[in-house]
Amino acid sequence: MELDVIDRAIIEVLRRDARASMTTLGEEVHVSRAGAHARVKRLRDAGIITGFTVRTDPVLSGLHASAYVSLSVEQPAWQEVRARLMEIPEIEHIALVGGEFDVLLLIRARDNRDLRRVVLEEVQAIPSVRTSRTLLIFEDFPNAPVD
Repeated sequence: MELDVIDRAIIEVLRRDARASMTTLGEEVHVSRAGAHARVKRLRDAGIITGFTVRTDPVLSGLHASAYVSLSVEQPAWQEVRARLMEIPEIEHIALVGGEFDVLLLIRARDNRDLRRVVLEEVQAIPSVRTSRTLLIFEDFPNAPVD
């Protein structure tokens, strides 16, 4: 499916505020409410919009320790590793990447002790994980628009 300028504008508005009403959405991208609704439905049906989410401040929501963790894994077992990683609730994001390591994780935990538990007792306990490297996040800068 080719995205036109209106589709891209709709996506941008929804990235800023996924709760925007169809009326507001239509006004911002200069189409009718019905037109906005039809386009959002088409974008969802095509799998371009996969869902709507809420962003939270990890620290204010009780997650005081965050880290990116890179993994080297036995590549033939990648799907098994991915399935196991998806079962760990503290893992916010999983990416299969190319380069000096295979997988990049974003982990959010209550504190450093909990972060240590997740990395050493859960992630590294997966048999096909060969090595890991943990990069602590001191402060997050979300890419949300600044008002």
